[in-house]
Amino acid sequence: MEGRVPPHNNDAELATLGALLLDSEALGRIIPILRPEDFYRQAHQKVFQTIIDLSDRSEPIDLITVTDDLKAKKLIDSVGGPAFISQLTSIVPTSANIEYYARIVKESSVRRRLLRISAEISTDAYDESHDARTIVEEAERKIFEITDEQETVTFRQIRDLVGPALSNIEKVYKEKTSYSGIPSGFHELDDMLSGFQDAELIIVGARPSMGKTALALSMVVNVAIVQKIAAGFFTLEMSDQQIMQRIFAMVARIGSQSLRTGYLRPADLQSLVDAASHIYDAPLFIADTPNMKLLDLRAQARRMKAQFDVKIIFIDYLTLITAENKDIPRHEQIAEISRSLKSLARELNIPIVALSQVSRDTEGKVPTLANLRESGSIEQDADVVMFIHRERVGDRESAQTQEVIDTQLIVAKQRNGPVGTVHLAFLPSYTKFESLAPGENR
Repeated sequence: MEGRVPPHNNDAELATLGALLLDSEALGRIIPILRPEDFYRQAHQKVFQTIIDLSDRSEPIDLITVTDDLKAKKLIDSVGGPAFISQLTSIVPTSANIEYYARIVKESSVRRRLLRISAEISTDAYDESHDARTIVEEAERKIFEITDEQETVTFRQIRDLVGPALSNIEKVYKEKTSYSGIPSGFHELDDMLSGFQDAELIIVGARPSMGKTALALSMVVNVAIVQKIAAGFFTLEMSDQQIMQRIFAMVARIGSQSLRTGYLRPADLQSLVDAASHIYDAPLFIADTPNMKLLDLRAQARRMKAQFDVKIIFIDYLTLITAENKDIPRHEQIAEISRSLKSLARELNIPIVALSQVSRDTEGKVPTLANLRESGSIEQDADVVMFIHRERVGDRESAQTQEVIDTQLIVAKQRNGPVGTVHLAFLPSYTKFESLAPGENR
């Protein structure tokens, strides 16, 4: 690469600036595409930044105002003088093609950034003091930064939205299904939520040992194994083998304690074989990474979506995710994580279900939104917030002797629907939740 000129298109850069001087209103069309640093020549960067500054101050944008502002900043000579500004408008006769010019400039900018990133990766790879995994993670982060910066700001006229909206309504009408989202498998909950909706962040909160993981895994079994809908499961607290043991207990309906101790009956072995045949081809993808960084989680989620088209992601659990900036207070870290998960749900256009602890002062009480642990931003960012609540049994042995424990799943927030309480049956021996039978006492 030595001696080669980095990718750029000088004519496109000049044409973009010239078009802006001809039509200042065109700036709104290219701001979602270009930033000053996307221009290759520093003189062009300074002129574009000046145009943005004038726009921010609601001042007119033309040859005179741009030249005067550059003079005031003592930058006019560094960009080529007034003569350079004057010649810009002679380069293009109209601003009609400005978006085309801007995309050429952006394309070259992305190529230059990729070259810089590849050079940095090459340098780090030769440096044996750098861990290979760290180099890979950093490379992914830089690549995804470029992806995240692609044009995301857009709007559509309502006439463009009428057709798709009617099509969705017609589809639901023809299919005669009451759920527009992904069913959790719990009928009463799905009736209230109409399933888990795309682009939504769903929070499930509870105190320890209330069954957060059991509820999430029960939903995963219903989604991925029963309905064959592709799902991702991030386990930050338990190993993937522990997760699999729980799934086998649920599907085979064999006591978890029996699986742990190995005291199995011959009939249990056949049940395990039958369960394995159902589990084997399920489109379920489990990420087992303790202390996972937020950046790594986002990268893994994008891969799951790109490679396997997962339709829903579960995270066990939110407060175990490691924020990128550990120097800020913990509540700010949690706020960063919850905002990021919400934006990830919108980016991938799938539901993300994240488990969360609630504060200790809810012990023995019905939890509320104010009890979400460590940050009120979770409540703000979430589209749906649910709490698991039941009377706590005195000890684990007593709980295991009960065949069914009535449990409340409290939908405390739903941005686009009703709130209320759903009753579920918790089966301690299988660490599994099921819907209550119709008419069953509560």
